[in-house]
Amino acid sequence: MPPETGQMQREAGALLDEALRRSEALVEQALAKHKGEPAVQETGTVLSIGSGIARVSGLAGVQADELVEFSGGSLGIAFNLDENEVGVVMLGPSEGLQSGTRVRRTGRVVDIPVGEGLLGRVVDALGRPLDDAGPLSYSERLPVEREAPPIMARAPVTEPLQTGLKVVDALIPIGRGQRELILGDRQIGKTAIALDTIINQADKDMLCVYCAIGQQGAAVARVIARLRETGAMRYSIVVIASGDDPPGLRYIAPYAATTVAEYFMEQGRDVLVVYDDLTMHARAYRELSLLLERPPGREAYPGDIFYIHSRLLERSTRLREEFGGGSLTALPIIETQAQNISAYIPTNLISITDGQIYLSPELFRKNHLPAVDVGRSVSRVGGKTQLPAYRRVTGDLRLSYTQFEELEMFARFGTRLDDKTRSAIERGRRVRKVLTQPQFAPIPVCEQIAVLLAVSEGLLDDVEVEAIPAAEQKIRAAIREGQPELCQKISRGEPLSDEDRAAILETAKQALGNAENQL
Repeated sequence: MPPETGQMQREAGALLDEALRRSEALVEQALAKHKGEPAVQETGTVLSIGSGIARVSGLAGVQADELVEFSGGSLGIAFNLDENEVGVVMLGPSEGLQSGTRVRRTGRVVDIPVGEGLLGRVVDALGRPLDDAGPLSYSERLPVEREAPPIMARAPVTEPLQTGLKVVDALIPIGRGQRELILGDRQIGKTAIALDTIINQADKDMLCVYCAIGQQGAAVARVIARLRETGAMRYSIVVIASGDDPPGLRYIAPYAATTVAEYFMEQGRDVLVVYDDLTMHARAYRELSLLLERPPGREAYPGDIFYIHSRLLERSTRLREEFGGGSLTALPIIETQAQNISAYIPTNLISITDGQIYLSPELFRKNHLPAVDVGRSVSRVGGKTQLPAYRRVTGDLRLSYTQFEELEMFARFGTRLDDKTRSAIERGRRVRKVLTQPQFAPIPVCEQIAVLLAVSEGLLDDVEVEAIPAAEQKIRAAIREGQPELCQKISRGEPLSDEDRAAILETAKQALGNAENQL
């Protein structure tokens, strides 16, 4: 072998030895930095399982509301901490689980992803996407159960939330940070009011969260389709726990939706959250409590049924500027049976919320939609949240409308009426017709003011009741096209002066005069 070849082999061997020494040194350094400790994992065993509840033994250190994981990936919440076993509420399917299945602690509570990436998405109560828009993009994960803001961090509710519905904005005003209950019998338009409110926030710089609890899949699909058709999904988030989901998911759904909304509120944004509906939520909690053998109370509900809703709705508020200045407005929905608003769950929520919008089956059958019973509805925040123009125009409208309803009922007995009473009834019928409004057709503030001022001042007294909708359209078009500066002034919240009031009435008169000439 030539001496040059031997020299090259020796040099190559030296380089290889040096590389090995460096590799060993790097491995030793890495091992020295890593202080490995044995991982301790507490596990248990399923004793029995069924109907969305599992009884588990062996989790001695588990904490209340801690998330546990079953073999196979299903999750549950440690709900009952008894001496010899743990009652676990299932958050996923229980198929494949049986007695003897292993369960482990996770060391964390139930949380949900939050952030800007959720806008326009449809998710379940655990934040898993249910649409076809791909993986979810989020900023962080927050617990679904969070403490309500302290009293000293809250600001008065003074800024209005416009629903686009004349009967609500004029007579039952809602403010940003308020909790306004919507209640009534089934299938009379409760969800429609909430959807109209969401659709009306298109240009109001407000985000919306719609939480469907225990609803049928077809009904939820119609709601999502309507939000997409109107463009409202770009500023909305839909959280779903359908009737086919385990009761555990239906129970945590409103808390998860509130956490999603709270993230934006803490960023200084205004958020609207709709709970549709809390009757199903209460039933889901009753089902869980009975399965866990908790003592039943009135109507078989557990003793803390009031607390689960109060701690949910207390998270809705308006924050002071030093705490971000955001707001969270809640519109919980409740279903009554046979107009019984004194039932257990309705009375609980009426006492928790800041007012209620009651929908009447009688008005619904007469096609007076939205079927809001003004006499039984109230906003405890009152005119403080209304724009000044509303207070100037609708100050006496609620009282006069309530009096009209009493007079109309009295007139059914066939009693002879004087001219003043007959005139009040005729005007009241026109006011009721003006307050009637089709679904998914929110009306801007300025146009509402013009129509309400016209009917309250008697400009529509000579118009037939059946012709009121056509006359209303004429007034709305005239004020929209002829008084754009005045409309901007009203929307900015400036008071309505005598000159502005006269200008609106003059514009309405001209519109009605042109309509009569065309006829």
